[in-house]
Amino acid sequence: MLPVIALIGRPNVGKSTLFNRLTKSRDALVADYPGLTRDRQYGYGKMGAIPYLVVDTGGITGGEEGIHELMAQQSKQALQEADVAIIMVDGRAGLTSVDEYIVQLTRENAKKIWLVANKTEGLDADISTSEFHGLGIPDPIAISAAHGDRVSALMDEILAPFENDLVEVENDNEGLINTDNDALNIAFIGRPNVGKSTLINRLIGEDRLVVYDQPGTTRDSVSVPLERDEKKYLFVDTAGVRRKGKVKEVIEKFSIIKSLQAIEQSNVVFAMMDAKEGITEQDISLMGLIVQRGRALVVIINKWDGLTNEQKKYLRGQLERRLPFLDFAEQHTISALHGTGVGDLLAASQRAYLAATRDLPTNNLTKELEEALIEHAPPLAGGRRIRLRYAHQGGRNPPTIVIHGNQTERLPLTYKRYLTKRFRKKFRLKGTPVRLVFKTGDNPYKGRRNKLTPRQDRKRKRLMSFVKKK
Repeated sequence: MLPVIALIGRPNVGKSTLFNRLTKSRDALVADYPGLTRDRQYGYGKMGAIPYLVVDTGGITGGEEGIHELMAQQSKQALQEADVAIIMVDGRAGLTSVDEYIVQLTRENAKKIWLVANKTEGLDADISTSEFHGLGIPDPIAISAAHGDRVSALMDEILAPFENDLVEVENDNEGLINTDNDALNIAFIGRPNVGKSTLINRLIGEDRLVVYDQPGTTRDSVSVPLERDEKKYLFVDTAGVRRKGKVKEVIEKFSIIKSLQAIEQSNVVFAMMDAKEGITEQDISLMGLIVQRGRALVVIINKWDGLTNEQKKYLRGQLERRLPFLDFAEQHTISALHGTGVGDLLAASQRAYLAATRDLPTNNLTKELEEALIEHAPPLAGGRRIRLRYAHQGGRNPPTIVIHGNQTERLPLTYKRYLTKRFRKKFRLKGTPVRLVFKTGDNPYKGRRNKLTPRQDRKRKRLMSFVKKK
């Protein structure tokens, strides 16, 4: 399992700022995928030697009542599920009684604790942390989440104990969950009561999983093997992600961690949505995380049979408007309860996985690139034409295409999308994200001016002398 790191602290100490820096979520989810919104409370860490999950908890005030009490309960659950807790304090404001309360709360619920003094840019590290030694947590670390000061070093220290364990697991031929190399690992992801367990029972032909018409029946990830048509599958049913709006209930918000871990361990993701409830913000957030991790994806709209024609038309419009970044994935409308539309799902998972692991010959990629350039040339950048020379495959699952040229850093996002669609159509990459990596080569003419012959250099000097006199 990926390590889970929870950020905890009172309001305005910089938890969300550190979260954004660790996950680089603005670059990954806002710029790359138009139309995508997300709840910035959980994500995949990108700063450090190994991957991990990071959770941003709500601010603790120490006198929780009403909704604030629920936030405190959610923070406790996050601490219990996390491998490491980072307590953040304000290095400029100094120690408060709320900080002491948070330390006590964290000690009761967390496995490993780190104390971090934020907002210490321009301050002496020893002086800014001296006041917090009284909290009883050794070696507090001074950082600046906004400027990135000492954040990388902090993550190196935190992640060091997990490096060997994670490398061993990743190198293990048996994989993280899948103990059968030939089985296709499919994670069923979605909010509570969308029908994940019902669909698994329908696919395997028996009531293996408990199904009840109430959210939260599945409490943890459950693995179910299946063999059909000489192909092996491993279904992973996950605990649903709670709806954000029900603040009057004790919401198990951080069960999202189980879903994120299942996504990480899967070959293909079945992302399920409830046709009766429409597309929610939680759905959009989950879809974005699946795309971010590059997983092959099949989008499933369940309970479709209960809609009128008008409702079906409206929901299809919602899918186009709110999930435009999922245009690569197959979309299936089904009824898990009655079996309508379920028959093609396993074949869809095979198609998505084959697309994600397909070999792309360099000659074919370069030829398609050349045809794309002829049909629609890149725009000018600074008065110069952007030139793309050749392409080759840089990785699989998801397919990664490396394109070499000049001024590639100036290539507009719209043109990158154009190339992505060309490659996807040409190489039948339906069902998987496609990543493009651009590399700019050195200018062969750079520095030529300094490589003049002695005679040419004398002429240049005489000319410059003449120009100065004039």
